Amino acid sequence: MKKVLFVTSEAHPLIKTGGLADVSGSLPKALAAQGTDIRIIMPNYQAIKTTEAIYYKSTLQLINAEVNILETRLPDSDVIVWLVDYPALFAVPGTPYLDERGETRVNNAERFTLFCRIAVEVAKNRAYLDWQPDIVHCNDWQSGLVPALLSLEATRPATVFTIHNMAYQGLFPKTSLATLNLPKALWHSNGIEFNDQLSFLKSGLAYSDRLTTVSPTYAEEIQTADFGYGLEGLLTHRQAVLSGIINGIDTQVWNPETDPNLSENFNALTLDKKQANKTSLQHRFALPIDGKTPVFALISRLVEQKGIDLILKCLPAMLDLPLQFVVIGDGDANFEQQLSGFAQTRPDKMAVIIGYDEALAHLAEAGADMFLMPSRFEPCGLNQLYSQRYGTLPIVRKTGGLADTVVDTLPETLADNTATGFVFNAASAGALMEAIKRALFVYSQPEAWQQLQRNAMHTDCSWHKSAQQYLSLYGQL
Repeated sequence: MKKVLFVTSEAHPLIKTGGLADVSGSLPKALAAQGTDIRIIMPNYQAIKTTEAIYYKSTLQLINAEVNILETRLPDSDVIVWLVDYPALFAVPGTPYLDERGETRVNNAERFTLFCRIAVEVAKNRAYLDWQPDIVHCNDWQSGLVPALLSLEATRPATVFTIHNMAYQGLFPKTSLATLNLPKALWHSNGIEFNDQLSFLKSGLAYSDRLTTVSPTYAEEIQTADFGYGLEGLLTHRQAVLSGIINGIDTQVWNPETDPNLSENFNALTLDKKQANKTSLQHRFALPIDGKTPVFALISRLVEQKGIDLILKCLPAMLDLPLQFVVIGDGDANFEQQLSGFAQTRPDKMAVIIGYDEALAHLAEAGADMFLMPSRFEPCGLNQLYSQRYGTLPIVRKTGGLADTVVDTLPETLADNTATGFVFNAASAGALMEAIKRALFVYSQPEAWQQLQRNAMHTDCSWHKSAQQYLSLYGQL
């Protein structure tokens, strides 16, 4: 049985800021179900929420810090979670990366260096836990120093580094090297140095035995200047050990047949019951109750990556069409204000809730007819998978994981029952608008629309196949 230490900065439902938490909360469970002895290690933030008991396990004495390791479990699973408990850095108000004012924490380099050091001690069985992994699986920049620090050990476990989003790199000034007491042997152009800065992300990319990212198309894209953020050369150099494994979703949490957040549960054979959720969604957003008017949904961080600017350019024409539009999300204040402004001028057609509400997100996925996801880039994306599972057809741009998981509705894909949504190519408002009109045209044909819904709902979005690919990769190590 392989022993895997899964190093992550967040895991749902303990704490979540984005897709990394969804993956970290579901992939380990899928791997455990297939016989892996997997343990998660993450910081013990003040904002962590769990119904499970938390126990003290051990204390580590570093040069200038005494750090406790606590143990709990992922809720509703047997997966052990080790929490790195250092209150001065982690038991503080705010999110894992932002302070209570919503600003990036000035000491993130210190916080995640400490986290990486503790992960290394656990990986080397020096943390008094009586457990040593065969493989250390790191995720995103916050864990990027782990493979570098392990490279200095005489013996070490194998390392895997998963890129969830190249846009977030963990870049800090060169002066951080001395402040963080990092070994000077790591500071060179093939190591943790990037443009005379310390790069946590490059550290993971340079020192790990295997690199993965969250979709096959994104694995190709990040080897280009458009998506590589200056690291495309390194990724191309390491392409022999780079692969893309598409994310799955937790099909117990996201299940329209059992989801407790819905007005009425349904499946592919009882699509008429989806209507009750549409009514509830319209009521919740104070929109006219109308079963025949198609409802479009957007649940997203309101940032340029997600193509919000394209939607804003479309909105004047879009809101003149026979549709309703609901938005759930937060992010760029300018985008928030513009979207809210449209909703105020057209309250019969559009409604916006700034912020994120998990229960409402489930209702929106169930109650909407179409889901907008015009991302400029999308490593994998999860909402298009949730949408398909709930018979809500995604309208997506052909990039990253969206290209790998949504089959465009064309005469041939309609004929062979493989179509699951609507795909457009150019990152332009015109291309998005054309896709919206195509979707409305098919929506006007109830039989064709229901077949699309059934196709989408029968798509296998579970972690089972993806977990097998990770197990195969672990086996190669």
